[in-house]
Amino acid sequence: MSKKILIADDEQNIVISLEFLMKREGYAVSIANDGEEAVAMIRSEQPDLVLLDVMMPKKSGFEVCQEVKSDPRLQGVRILMLTAKGRDTEVAKGLALGADGYMTKPFSTKELVERVRNMLAAA
Repeated sequence: MSKKILIADDEQNIVISLEFLMKREGYAVSIANDGEEAVAMIRSEQPDLVLLDVMMPKKSGFEVCQEVKSDPRLQGVRILMLTAKGRDTEVAKGLALGADGYMTKPFSTKELVERVRNMLAAA
């Protein structure tokens, strides 16, 4: 069965390219356009991995991460944070909240696919 990936990002051009990329790799993909929608979809779909943008409307990626990681039923959900903010403090904050990985935009698609593959293999 193919792994489920939730893309949580409010920038359509990024969503479109991530969706194309992940589907090409054979993953089942769903999309959330803001933080609240992301939390609701993570709860209902329990994806294997969430590609989570930090800067989103309604709830930030940090808030989504914290909420997911503090819910015992969602322990298996891996989170890869994607952000334009690559400062060490941002990275540390994301990882401290329980993110499983962190990538700074712009990233190479090859690198992203490898990270996703590795994170799902470890799951």
